[in-house]
Amino acid sequence: MSDVVTVEVGLGDRAYDILIGPKLIARGGELIQRRLPKARCAIVTDDNVAAVHIEPLVESLSAAGNAPAVIKLPAGEKTKSFDSLEKVVDDIIAARLERGDAVIALGGGVIGDLTGFAAGIVRRGMNFVQMPTSLLAQVDSSVGGKTGINSPRGKNLIGVFHQPKLVLADTSALDTLPAREFRAGYAEVAKYGLIDRPDFFAWLEKNWREVFAGGPARTEAIAQSCRAKADVVARDEFETGDRALLNLGHTFGHALEAATAYDGARLVHGEGVAIGMALAHRFSARLNLASPDDAARVEAHLRDVGLPWRMSDIPGSLPDAEALLGYIAQDKKVSRGALTFILTRGIGQSFIAKDVPASEVLSFLKENHPG
Repeated sequence: MSDVVTVEVGLGDRAYDILIGPKLIARGGELIQRRLPKARCAIVTDDNVAAVHIEPLVESLSAAGNAPAVIKLPAGEKTKSFDSLEKVVDDIIAARLERGDAVIALGGGVIGDLTGFAAGIVRRGMNFVQMPTSLLAQVDSSVGGKTGINSPRGKNLIGVFHQPKLVLADTSALDTLPAREFRAGYAEVAKYGLIDRPDFFAWLEKNWREVFAGGPARTEAIAQSCRAKADVVARDEFETGDRALLNLGHTFGHALEAATAYDGARLVHGEGVAIGMALAHRFSARLNLASPDDAARVEAHLRDVGLPWRMSDIPGSLPDAEALLGYIAQDKKVSRGALTFILTRGIGQSFIAKDVPASEVLSFLKENHPG
């Protein structure tokens, strides 16, 4: 497989590979069997992904002697719910899969997060394989073992850490993505440059059109993103330190997602992250931590690629600033009531800021609120 790039997530005896390249869904049976010999499988997917990708994966697994159970769910963020989790757990048990068997997540971040959570709790932990079909999932949610579902009170508040045994990032699958979904995933790619890889961000500013077009630049961007995340996960698997840097843009972004009731017609996750990253850089400039020029540079790049970068880019009305602050206070990165943000001293110079005064955040939200 000379056309496949391998990135290792170094977690000792739980280390695993991320394979990045074309046609990996069609090779899934062989690749999974090589790492999990004799494991029976269930595939969890959504209706949209199944229409395009389920057939070659089922054929591949069947050819390897493993006819899988298939569990289909509705597409969309609202699937990350207790109802969907109950269905997946019940269907896995009904298929008589054992602890040594494997649950495969075929889809975007919603399917990956939900499936990983189910695999982590059924029989106290089953094998789990990520087959991400969206750019966002390939560069972010499929790597690192964070799984979960949403609460009406906030995003991803219920879940477990459960590492996959293998990640197969099929770059061919990205050719079928709607343009909006690809752009949303690109926000997470840009994030890695903004955290601590300024040279990568500068490369993206020059090469983003080639990344969008496909080919070697796209594979390179995905591989660089996965290496960046794998390095952080290897240092801090359970987010007690550096791993929190991966949440750049997410505190604001998650609050905006909750404020729009996870309505994907108004705002999808990557778009929330894009606005959140712009807000984080602008907030850092407001606190005199970074230059306003850096915030302007981030906003310009997001605008160039077609991503939203301000709250007024979200269709419809938003709750007031006090309500948005309430969503932020429910965020997982809050510790004993103190607000924690990922802020920055410049491009690629992000850091964890603890005990951020709520009054500063509220004032900033009021200044930037479209109302």
